[in-house]
Amino acid sequence: VLANLPLQMMLYFNVYYFPVWFLLQLKYQLLPQHYQFLLVAAFLILSLAEGSRLYLGYVGNLQEK
Repeated sequence: VLANLPLQMMLYFNVYYFPVWFLLQLKYQLLPQHYQFLLVAAFLILSLAEGSRLYLGYVGNLQEK
């Protein structure tokens, strides 16, 4: 089975750097409450989409789909 090595490397590093991106949002407490709610909602949606994208990328790349 041949896998695309550059794609697999990008997926691997994205798994470890995606949580770091969340930690960079340190100004959360300075935002008004309605923006805090929108930010949390956007992060949840983005986390679900990113997690499924990474999983499907791993499976698809390793199975050549």
